[in-house]
Amino acid sequence: MKALVFQGPGRIAWQDVPDPAIEDPADAIVRVDAVTICGTDLHILKGDVPEVTPGRVLGHEAVGTVVEAGGDVRTVRPGDRVLVSCITACGRCRFCRESRYGQCRGGGGWILGHIVDGTQAEYVRVPFADLSVHPLPDSIDSADAVLLADIFPTSYEVGVLNGAVSPADTVVVVGAGPIGLAAVITARLYSPGRIVAVDLAESRLNAARSLGADATVNAGEGPEQLVADLTDGLGADVVMEAVGVPETFEMCTRMVRPGGRVANIGVHGKPAVLHLEDLWIKDVTITTGLVDTSSTPMLLRMMAAGRLPSAELITHRFELGEMEEAYDVFGRAAETGAIKVALGGPQHTAVSLPDTPAA
Repeated sequence: MKALVFQGPGRIAWQDVPDPAIEDPADAIVRVDAVTICGTDLHILKGDVPEVTPGRVLGHEAVGTVVEAGGDVRTVRPGDRVLVSCITACGRCRFCRESRYGQCRGGGGWILGHIVDGTQAEYVRVPFADLSVHPLPDSIDSADAVLLADIFPTSYEVGVLNGAVSPADTVVVVGAGPIGLAAVITARLYSPGRIVAVDLAESRLNAARSLGADATVNAGEGPEQLVADLTDGLGADVVMEAVGVPETFEMCTRMVRPGGRVANIGVHGKPAVLHLEDLWIKDVTITTGLVDTSSTPMLLRMMAAGRLPSAELITHRFELGEMEEAYDVFGRAAETGAIKVALGGPQHTAVSLPDTPAA
């Protein structure tokens, strides 16, 4: 099959790799029908995630069709259309029993495109399939559904829930990329008083306004002063960091009010300074986190009911074989206006897997 392979910092290639095969009775093999690129993939490409070694197939978000299931898989069968979650869950360890699947110690967690081959391929092996894929209703388009693999549960759980967004809150989202925009959408579920979006790209600020931000500000044009003006100098109740660089994290800690919450969502590849000389007296709560995807079934029901706007997040579409071009467009978002890219491969009518008769 073809797959997008990490070859070291700054280098990727769409190339031939061996087809995946069932390695454990809990595995499923999924034909990838739609896939996307995450900001985390860009961090990997920059060398920010050293656990990802050359030769790894990247990607952790997909919608596809089950073509083979191991003997222990009970919830899906060949032919089922499914969402592949970015998080894999063994279901047995302490953290899985607490629904903290991102911290799974039984062989799951964030493994796809990280420590096992991922979804930016024609086929993907999904471990622990019963808890790691979700059957999809026909009413949800594949390009929309793929947004539920990562960005919506991440923004909701790591941003909105960790930040404890409440009615009438002033919420600031720093970074209006896909995660930040999904945070704007899901924060609105809790009726905050106002949402302020901060970014450097005017196209993303326009998208934030169309998706429900009450105010937007360019990151280079005084966002801290704007937040102070809107809150009579108090600061925001909740500030979400959705970029992953030291400067934006430190900006977030300056914009939060005494007793407020800073919810870090961004993937950081460099140390950020924690200014305790200013923060120790302010009763500020700072949270971090990897998504658990425990909210995915709920978000899936919301999307099926038309309650989760998503169409505006997909700005560019490509064929699966155009993966390298899609990376270039997504990686130059400030120039291209890309928010989220969706890639869809051809629909195969025959499948051949190792040691498996052709379907």
